[in-house]
Amino acid sequence: MVHLRRALQGAVVSLGAALDEDGIDAHYVRGGTLDFARNAVQATRLRAHVASAHSSDVGLDDLVWLDAAAARARGNLTNVLGATYSPHCARIHPAHLVRGLARVNERLGVSIFEDTAVTRILAGDRERSPRVITSTAEVRARYVLRATEGFTSQLPGDRRRFAPLYSLMIASAPQSRSFWDSVGLSNYETFADDRHLIIYGQRTSDDRIAFGGRGAPYHFGSTVEPRYDESAKVFSLLEGTLRELFPGLEGGVTHRWGGPLAMPRDLSPTVALNHRSGVAVAGGYTGDGVVMSYVAANAVADLITQPGVETPFSTLPFVQHVGRRWEVEPLRWLGINAGLALAARADRADERGRQSRANDWLERLVN
Repeated sequence: MVHLRRALQGAVVSLGAALDEDGIDAHYVRGGTLDFARNAVQATRLRAHVASAHSSDVGLDDLVWLDAAAARARGNLTNVLGATYSPHCARIHPAHLVRGLARVNERLGVSIFEDTAVTRILAGDRERSPRVITSTAEVRARYVLRATEGFTSQLPGDRRRFAPLYSLMIASAPQSRSFWDSVGLSNYETFADDRHLIIYGQRTSDDRIAFGGRGAPYHFGSTVEPRYDESAKVFSLLEGTLRELFPGLEGGVTHRWGGPLAMPRDLSPTVALNHRSGVAVAGGYTGDGVVMSYVAANAVADLITQPGVETPFSTLPFVQHVGRRWEVEPLRWLGINAGLALAARADRADERGRQSRANDWLERLVN
């Protein structure tokens, strides 16, 4: 765990350095992250988390508890009772990142093909290389890397590999200097609070708040469709929560979007390579895909170029790990949506200052 933590923390820094080296402006700012306690139950839970972390070789430079005054000085949200702060996080614009990576790779001679539906990935053997079957062509290569995340369930034989869960986001209009003088987040810290039904946000380079959360239902059969990228109900709930956090928010919501992320059954990402078949897999980041895909890419590169050699990336605990599959339907649909309902129920209990049995049921359901 110490090796894993240090690798992930180091990756946040080295990803920023790699962006600089490649000349990619992805609005990277390493301002850390704040996890706010906005009711007494959240405060108790977060303080216990910090104490447990400090007893497990996590130092004060890695994670610290801020009292109410110190927390509000960094981020003046409503009802703040305290917060945890870690420097090991960076704000980033993922779309600028991926487009910048595409430009860099094309300069290096890589061909990128978009709008090409992949229908199957076939393993290789001693006689032939692995193949990617598309709607218009067949591609052969020495190695094929499947990095399809939330869309993995659409490939034959992989419907139960990951559960595609939808996460939706909104962005506010640009806020004034007086708003930010009042709210803080002057170092572009990312932020959340400790509710079970996850929310997350950041201050953008043009002074908007980009804000997202979970809560969209899981769709039967691990179905992925473009229409699920939008939900008027979830967008409305997100805007309501954003205005609850920042009552002085100026203007309306200008952008709304969403998409599926990949949730593995054991909550562990997977990086694996079979040299005989030539097929590698990487995914299952459960929403932490920006830095985790960077770590996974380094691990896959080491597995391919240095077979049998132990490197800092190839020895991470999720490398050559293939988690168990999700349950068959309708158990998968019932379990995941029951988990969402329990998370919402536990959050309502937290707001009333009560310990809810929903917490225990949620823990048992996930495990």
